[in-house]
Amino acid sequence: MSTYKLVCPHCQERMRIRTSEGTHIFLRIAYLQCINEACGWSVRAQFEMTHEMSPSGMPNPSVSLPVAPVAIRRHAMKKEGEQQMDLLGLETA
Repeated sequence: MSTYKLVCPHCQERMRIRTSEGTHIFLRIAYLQCINEACGWSVRAQFEMTHEMSPSGMPNPSVSLPVAPVAIRRHAMKKEGEQQMDLLGLETA
């Protein structure tokens, strides 16, 4: 299981979500705070669902997002720091 890691841009410590509220089916407003007491930075953030990466196995007819372009889907499949070999770019001997 993965968790979304929020990092304070000031001190590079983790941030925590203090509270959040849904404003739309695809939008959530969150209030964040840096866990470093010396820093204490707090901020309002928005988390928005923008593109469908793969279709649902139990689709809701009232849910409609544009399908993500291929470039976005490919980027999402790569793990951080992973260097995947491009088989199409290889020359055969």
